[in-house]
Amino acid sequence: MTHGIDPLDLAKALIAAPSVTPATGAVFDVLEAALAPLGFTVERFIDGIEPDGPVENLLAVRTGKGPVHFGFAGHLDVVPPGVGWTGDAFDPQVRGELLYGRGAVDMKGAIAAFVAAAAATPAEAGTISLIVTGDEEGPAVFGTRALMEHMDARGIRPDMILVGEPTSVQRLGDMVKIGRRGSVNIWIDVPGTQGHVAYPHLADNPIPKLVRILAAIDTVTLDEGTEWFQPSNIEFTDIEVGNGATNVIPASARARLSIRFNDQQKGAELVQMIERIARDVEPAAKVVGKISGEAFLTPPGELSALVAEAIHAETDVMPEMSTTGGTSDARFLHALCPVVEFGLTNATMHKLDEAVAVEDLRTLAAIYRGVLMRAFL
Repeated sequence: MTHGIDPLDLAKALIAAPSVTPATGAVFDVLEAALAPLGFTVERFIDGIEPDGPVENLLAVRTGKGPVHFGFAGHLDVVPPGVGWTGDAFDPQVRGELLYGRGAVDMKGAIAAFVAAAAATPAEAGTISLIVTGDEEGPAVFGTRALMEHMDARGIRPDMILVGEPTSVQRLGDMVKIGRRGSVNIWIDVPGTQGHVAYPHLADNPIPKLVRILAAIDTVTLDEGTEWFQPSNIEFTDIEVGNGATNVIPASARARLSIRFNDQQKGAELVQMIERIARDVEPAAKVVGKISGEAFLTPPGELSALVAEAIHAETDVMPEMSTTGGTSDARFLHALCPVVEFGLTNATMHKLDEAVAVEDLRTLAAIYRGVLMRAFL
């Protein structure tokens, strides 16, 4: 069905261009070389400085005669391969029914499948854009948000966006993401006064204060969940004192926590809540929060329905609509238009010997083409 582009060949070429986050260069050359002959106008730009950059971004647009503009979003950066692969993580190999390589699942395979789908879709049917970053696996500071600013300056705004993240769980097509929880990390620093343990009246131990703060936070129930979201949860992720001596009361004690929250909460309000709890115990406590993204929901509607129809037509599977899992760049893109996420099975993403079934790769291309044709009808 791909009429000129085999997603397996393109996936192998993308994998063979190492692109540990933040990514620039050769991997974008591969994608541009695949898109240009299909009639896409390709723009690339590099944004950011170290340590979170530089990051390369790509915007490709093919203008059609139809009124609908369909956007596909994804990322070419990958996590570091780690040690212990059976082969070279950036030397794509087909062994048996599987294609092995870093990014095969997350998410060079999906990008290859979408390019194959675009190649098989009549150019006049409607406008297609690819919104592709090299900074999704990292801090995401100079990636999709920079692309959105670039699109806004150009007056480019899709009517709907599909993000090709690996959402399938047990088999291709069993899950579509229609939203994501928000994420905030919070650091608590409790000051004290260093001193000798034998003279506690001359010191101020911050550890009991930090323990009381964490105990108070641990009693909080944020919500009971919603129709589409599981309950928000607070998890402690680190406690640090750094005291190497057995006879010294430390000068400070620190903790870190992470909150994954649904659309009943806002990141800034959660940081303020933790700050109130901490300062009720110790007014001098310092609280710093970093919001990775707010919760969002694209209620089931036209976009999720056409994606589900395309999945069912190719696989006979009716997908579950879900908001589970971590964050993705959809947390930014939902500000533009309705957004859903759908891609390959995620069992091996970020793992050693990451692999995708070759049949799934080609089926995904067929599904993506079905999505495009339904969107353009």
